[in-house]
Amino acid sequence: MAGAEQGQGAQTIIRPQPGPQTAFLASPADIAIYGGSAGGGKTWALLMEPLRHIANPQFGAVFFRRSTVQVRNEGGLWDESEKLYPAIGASPKEHVLQWSFPSGASVSFAHLEHDKTVLNWQGSQIPLICFDELTHFSAKQFWYMVSRNRSMSGVRPYIRATCNPDADSWVAEFISWWIDQDTGLPIPERAGVLRWFVRIGDAIIWADSPQDLAHHTAPNEDGIEAPIPPKSVTFVPAKLSDNRALMAADPSYLASLMALPTVERERLLGGNWKIRPAAGLMFRRDWCEVVSTVPAGVVRWMRGWDIAATPKTESNDPDATAGTKIGKLSDGRYIVAHHTSDFLSPSGVERLIKNTASSDGEDVHISLPQDPGQAGKSQVASMTKMLAGYPVRATPESGDKVTRFSPFSAQAEAGNVLVLKGPWNEAWFSSLEGFPEATHDDDADSTSRAFNALLNEPVQAAMFLSKRHR
Repeated sequence: MAGAEQGQGAQTIIRPQPGPQTAFLASPADIAIYGGSAGGGKTWALLMEPLRHIANPQFGAVFFRRSTVQVRNEGGLWDESEKLYPAIGASPKEHVLQWSFPSGASVSFAHLEHDKTVLNWQGSQIPLICFDELTHFSAKQFWYMVSRNRSMSGVRPYIRATCNPDADSWVAEFISWWIDQDTGLPIPERAGVLRWFVRIGDAIIWADSPQDLAHHTAPNEDGIEAPIPPKSVTFVPAKLSDNRALMAADPSYLASLMALPTVERERLLGGNWKIRPAAGLMFRRDWCEVVSTVPAGVVRWMRGWDIAATPKTESNDPDATAGTKIGKLSDGRYIVAHHTSDFLSPSGVERLIKNTASSDGEDVHISLPQDPGQAGKSQVASMTKMLAGYPVRATPESGDKVTRFSPFSAQAEAGNVLVLKGPWNEAWFSSLEGFPEATHDDDADSTSRAFNALLNEPVQAAMFLSKRHR
């Protein structure tokens, strides 16, 4: 967020918040990246950037998100721009996601969903290009759009971007000079400092001044060797505490970030650019209380499955079929009541799932994964028919394994997961503590499926139970 207040004569004054937001907007860099913790005021800083040029009728800016859905999301770019641009007399053209200012200047919002989407901008001249969540874009997309960063409007072409930390993105390497490579945290004294580079092919050559790059040459338009014009870059880190407006408007946001799993909390609250999911970070057995009996007040049950169909031999190391049973308690906690895992043939898998359903009873809902393609649909249809009489639903997997496991990880770390004592405990604990680095992740996948289905299907579960107990 930025500051907006009423001045004399009911004039609206819009200004950045003191600190990183002001530093980002004041940077003279050709490419300035503003990022770090969630809630640092990044979106509003980006939206304010074009306002310095809106009196220029030739000026145009384009904001990019990876998909149109992200542009239109509640609290996203378009939503937030509606709180800012009308105050300066801009008129919206929502069908094309564009704002027109009285002078004729424009600000547009667009997506680059696929690498080849950049070709839609071939021949374009865009004085200001803004990337929201730069780590969501590929390096190929970014560098192509740098070539479209041209201007005949009198405004020096430049690029502004925001992002949250992502250790595996190309951005992490691009801004590595500003990041302590041991801790993953920004180096305070380098925040906002300019560095210069030239890019030759895919290689980036850095220097502390443009003069240090003058010996890198290429033929100019007249065929004469000339220095390659260097570009300046800076990185301005931000954290939630820098955004006093958001902290005042939504004090609970800090608690929401604190409740994230360790890896996500370090990224989005701590601004850590080196943190990655690793064994022991996503799950630890000492987060859970082992109990001898299931507490009273189970609201609903869910059995999640991760299905494989290859028997184990001396010459292979296949995945196992795994099923995890989790219940939600009336006090908001969860209990992992059973887990099974085995290496079976296709017919053996069907017997295991059917026998487990019989043992669990009709009160336990069943969540099956549906692989894409006709074979996956046929498998699910066969299993659903086999499980007639039980509440069963099949859904495709959504997101990567770590993302799917994160909600369960967060609740476990918060002390909200109980585990029923049983002979399966040790193998299940060990497997989850090794996730995601272990060779096999069947147990984590079945746990994720059970937990996420439990969260996403409360209405269906309640309807089923109410019918059985009428």
